[in-house]
Amino acid sequence: MVNEWYRRESAAGPVFVKTAPARNLEMFTAEAAGLEELRRANAVRIPRVLGLGSGPAADVGTGADRAWLALEWIEAGPATRKTDALLGEQLARQHRVTQPVFGWCRDNTIGHTPQLNAAAPDWIAFYRDLRLRYQLDLAAQNGFGGRLQERGAALLERLPEFFRTYKPTPALLHGDLWGGNWLADGHGQPVIFDPAVYYGDREADIAMTRLFGGYGRDFYAAYEAAWPLDAGYQTRTDLYNLYHVLNHLNLFGGGYLGQATGMIERLLAHVPA
Repeated sequence: MVNEWYRRESAAGPVFVKTAPARNLEMFTAEAAGLEELRRANAVRIPRVLGLGSGPAADVGTGADRAWLALEWIEAGPATRKTDALLGEQLARQHRVTQPVFGWCRDNTIGHTPQLNAAAPDWIAFYRDLRLRYQLDLAAQNGFGGRLQERGAALLERLPEFFRTYKPTPALLHGDLWGGNWLADGHGQPVIFDPAVYYGDREADIAMTRLFGGYGRDFYAAYEAAWPLDAGYQTRTDLYNLYHVLNHLNLFGGGYLGQATGMIERLLAHVPA
C-alpha cells in the first residue's frame, strides 16, 4: 500500500489523515496542490485540504518519521442514478477549465510512480514522451523487454494516426479517475479525491472510468449531454488506459504484462503499418 489513512477526531470534527514515510512529503504536497486546482474549478465536490507536513503533529497523531496530509472528512452515503448523472455533468464542467498548454505547473505521482507534467504545446508529443515512453522505459528497467518494447516502439511511432481528425485541447483532468476515487456524500452529491492532476485530453479521464468500472450509464449519458465526445473516442480508450496498465505493470509486476502487450497489439491493428 502506498499510504496509510485513518480518521482523527478533532475539536472541529473528524479529519481524514493520510500518512506515508517522511520522504514522501513532496507527493502529499503535489496532491494537496492538485486538490486545490480541482476545487477552483467549482465543478465536482473536492475534500478541503486542512494541512500537511512531516514529523510529530499532535493534531493528527503522527510520529517523527511520517509525512501527513489532513483533509476534510466526508461521510459517505448511497450513490443513486442521480448521483451518477451529477458526476457526469459536473466532470464535463471541470473539463471546460483550460490553459494554453498541456501539462501542469508541477510534477506529481500516479500511485507512487513519478508523473511528469512539463508544459508542452503539442498533445501528441506530451502523451508520447511523458506518458507512454516514460512508462515503457520504466518497464524496460524493470526487466520487461521483448515484444512489449518492440511493439511499444511501433505504437509510439504511429501515435499521430490516432489524431488525424481530432485535436484535443488542454482540459483540467483528475488524472486517476478509477471507480475507487469517487464517492457520494451524505446528500447524494459526488465527491472526487486522490487526483493525479494535469491538463490533457479530456478523453483520458473518461477512458479511465471504463478501465475498472464503477460508473453507471447515467454518468456517461449526462457527460455526453453536457459535452459530446468525439466520434473516435472509443478507439482512443485503449490508448489512454495503456498508460495506467503500464503503470500497474511497473508497480505490481508481470501479471499486467499480457494485458499491456494485448492493448498495444489492438491499437496497432487500428493504424496502418
